[in-house]
Amino acid sequence: MFDVNLEIVDLQQMGKRAKDAAGALAKKSTPQKNHVLNAMADALETNTASILRENRRDIELAEGNGVDPIWIRDRIALEPRMAGIVADVRKVAELPDPVGDILLESTLDNGLRLVKRRTPLGVLGAVYESRPNVTVDISTLALKTSNAVILRGGSDVLKSNLELTRILQEVLMAYEFPVDAVQTIGSTDRKYVSDMLRLYDYIDMIIPRGGNGLHVFCRENSSIPVITGGIGVCHIFVDESADLAKAIPVLNNAKTQRPAVCNSMETLLVHRAVASEILPVVVDVLGGEGVTFHAEPRAQAIVGGCAQVVPAADDDFDTEWYNLTLNLKVVDHVDEAIAHIARHGTQHSDSILTEESANAEKFLNEVDSAAVYWNASTRFTDGSAMGMGAEVAVSTQKLHARGPMALEELTTYKWIVKGDYTSRD
Repeated sequence: MFDVNLEIVDLQQMGKRAKDAAGALAKKSTPQKNHVLNAMADALETNTASILRENRRDIELAEGNGVDPIWIRDRIALEPRMAGIVADVRKVAELPDPVGDILLESTLDNGLRLVKRRTPLGVLGAVYESRPNVTVDISTLALKTSNAVILRGGSDVLKSNLELTRILQEVLMAYEFPVDAVQTIGSTDRKYVSDMLRLYDYIDMIIPRGGNGLHVFCRENSSIPVITGGIGVCHIFVDESADLAKAIPVLNNAKTQRPAVCNSMETLLVHRAVASEILPVVVDVLGGEGVTFHAEPRAQAIVGGCAQVVPAADDDFDTEWYNLTLNLKVVDHVDEAIAHIARHGTQHSDSILTEESANAEKFLNEVDSAAVYWNASTRFTDGSAMGMGAEVAVSTQKLHARGPMALEELTTYKWIVKGDYTSRD
């Protein structure tokens, strides 16, 4: 078990303070917000030693509890990511502020002038497992868009999250911004997740980041709108015309760079015409990186003699592995690949490797995922990698937001209507 902190939390008061903070943030100018964001980046850089000290305590607890080293590396450890976290905060400061953008302007025949203008959402509630970098990502994106945020991270990164929140709040206080714009629930008691989902008087949107169980729980128990996503059963399809020499590094990147993240490849689909040529190379190269393979019968017939290859079970193609496990399947054509993705995918990220533009366009048009790729790794479905500075989540929904959620996705809009003492006929 991880250390348990059952500190008493007054969630109603946290919500009220967050609502007040959101109102105060709405009065801050873009230059003021950018100044604070840059100060936050400086503070995170200056306090790296204290952040990593607390993070090391979380890591030691995870190691003592037998957590998979891959999970620790990809979802708990901050040391290899600190420079990137700081850079992302500075990137957010550089990006245009969407608040106040005019989306539409028109004048009606009766003289009414209509303006559709971006506004902040208000208060965000984020529930997430591991990933202490999420504390910084969500807080800084929320600040840029004049939203307040209440964070509830996992018990496995509590010490890291509390230290990061302390540093961000000190900057807010120093620059006379509302300190309650960023709040973390300092208890690991799970009742606060349920309580948070019913805090509809104060929270405007719930953003869960974690496993499928967390997303289902939030959807089924929340009285607040929920943006779900981040469940990544991602596929790459190698078509018969693909450049196989170029394909191997892409497949290796998609699976082994960070296997415990939601945009890593879980299933490799291979056209039957090239299966005998590419699958042994995949097993040799990715197997050398520690990957084990779950193969359906046709793939098993080609590479089943290798020690790292086992027959695929019925539910393997619906599994997000979070580790160095890869499903292998041979298909007859692009339509079968598309059908497999529709049946087993999670509408996150899927890719085709091909030199045939007609097959590529068919795949891009018919695969209904938040991000669809042609000749690229699925690992790019990420706010930072897509130039958004950071992300609060990857949405696989279709309403409000889809794909990496960054600045624009943390806004809504309102109609500004101007008349001349105008009445409706």
